[in-house]
Amino acid sequence: MNQYGGKFITIEGVEGVGKTTNLRFVVEWLHERNLPVLATREPGGTPLADDIRHFLLADHNEVICPDTELLLMFAARAQHLARVIIPALSAGKWVVCDRFTDASYAYQGAGRGLSADKIAALETLVQGDLRPDVTILLDAPLSVALSRMEKRGKLDRFESEEISFFERVRMEYLKRANAEPERFRLVATEQSLERVQEQLTKILQELV
Repeated sequence: MNQYGGKFITIEGVEGVGKTTNLRFVVEWLHERNLPVLATREPGGTPLADDIRHFLLADHNEVICPDTELLLMFAARAQHLARVIIPALSAGKWVVCDRFTDASYAYQGAGRGLSADKIAALETLVQGDLRPDVTILLDAPLSVALSRMEKRGKLDRFESEEISFFERVRMEYLKRANAEPERFRLVATEQSLERVQEQLTKILQELV
């Protein structure tokens, strides 16, 4: 899965589940234990990949077809891996990434209706055998998650999708977590932040 020296942690979930807050907690927890850690995100993580992110999140007069969206996601991912993630792992760092390829299965796969085989082919092409050591799936009922998201103000192209889209995305995440219990750690985020971070601490203690 990860043949490099460092640990690769990904944090997944639909909008509004608290990824930003809890990623910060994970990074700070590792820092406090003097572990070398790099926080990053997808799509993005390099100047070029961030340009692709901006394009993907913006509204356009022309509809972006699902295949185009998927290919752009993996183009950004290829750059991110080559320039940031793999060098950091090779240097023995812990890489904590806000979303990775599970998001493509959830958003472009279940959300947009693209086949898992198509995504898997790109996953192999871009990543080879590299997979996260642990994927923390933050989950909450959609009523809770979307209510939090709407409080942010202006929504991007993904955040503006209909509830049915997010239902498909959430169900795919849960399906993947159920299929790979050795990699996924499910954390319910409708509970208190203190309780969420207690669970995150237990997950991290297992890895250190």
